[in-house]
Amino acid sequence: MTEEFEELRPLLFSIAYRILGSVSEAEDAVQETWLRFEASATRPTSTRAFLSAVVTRISIDVLRSARVRREEYVGPWFPEPLLTDPYQDPERSAELADSLSMAALLLLERLTPLERAVFVLREVFGVRLR
Repeated sequence: MTEEFEELRPLLFSIAYRILGSVSEAEDAVQETWLRFEASATRPTSTRAFLSAVVTRISIDVLRSARVRREEYVGPWFPEPLLTDPYQDPERSAELADSLSMAALLLLERLTPLERAVFVLREVFGVRLR
């Protein structure tokens, strides 16, 4: 169970980071996903799908909460740039850098939390949504 989660951790971090725009919040979302996965009484049919859904839902909740806090902030808000890939994979670092250009960050900021999650899952990860 732990090995399976660790294999999927980079994917989960990528989903959370692209939705949240913050490394620390993305890491927290991945950790919360692990806690929920470990606490679940039954094992899902597809661990990848289950964990992706959980980290997406957690990220949406965090984003909704963060959006409320930012409404009180008077200056512009931009997502935190990812300076280094915590998984030390140059290919993944380049992919992250390309996918989160300033234009993409501005677009994501204008979307609602749910719209942001849908955009990230569909456009970045190619997930087919019903």
